Amino acid sequence: MPDIDFQRLPRHIAIIMDGNGRWAKRHALGRIMGHQKGVEAVRKTVRLCREIGVEYLTLYAFSVENWSRPDQEVAALMSILRQYLRSELAEMMDNQIRLNAIGDIDGLQAPVRKLLEETMAQTAENRGMVLSLALSYGGQDEIIRAVRRVAQEVREGKLAVEDITRESFAAYLYTAGIPDPDLLIRTSGEFRISNFLLWQSAYTEFHFTEVLWPDFDRKDLLAAIADYQRRERRYGLTSDQLRGGASS
Repeated sequence: MPDIDFQRLPRHIAIIMDGNGRWAKRHALGRIMGHQKGVEAVRKTVRLCREIGVEYLTLYAFSVENWSRPDQEVAALMSILRQYLRSELAEMMDNQIRLNAIGDIDGLQAPVRKLLEETMAQTAENRGMVLSLALSYGGQDEIIRAVRRVAQEVREGKLAVEDITRESFAAYLYTAGIPDPDLLIRTSGEFRISNFLLWQSAYTEFHFTEVLWPDFDRKDLLAAIADYQRRERRYGLTSDQLRGGASS
């Protein structure tokens, strides 16, 4: 197991779960089987994050672009989401996990949205970890939505232009009240963030792995955390400034 300092864990981990389709193809299975196998990786990841004390976990489950996939695949993904919500509620309650959702939730099919909202309501008082599912989510759409809300409040006289700051703007995002991710993991060997948490990842550390999402397990998550802990997060400062010395 990688050498992990459990006193310096990333507070918030976000994951782009990529590679379900390639995993299915590699195993001569249909794409839907790949998505079903990916749920097992979700379950393992949520359990491990809760076990070691990660406070926030955000999973990119369904993007706005995913609506353009074949109807059969979209329907299967919605069905898998409903099955997941039903099967994991008891564990969320037992482990004090609060379910959250970010994205255009109103765009989800009514039965899915209803079950999602019910699950969020049932877990609302849990304080152990916040699990956010990004559903019908797009980072650019999120920013445009926030800009429109800000513009509306300025027009109505509820907000002064000079009061718009990075901090105040963040309150209009889907992730209001959630700290920005410290670590973002992308599986399957792709090196892009695919319209995910564009505003929030300004100072996030990135970890890319060749592992396909259905194969992502405990050792892979711990390896990503170990990689994160080897880095120095400077936020634009010098190393000397962080250590209290002279800048160079």
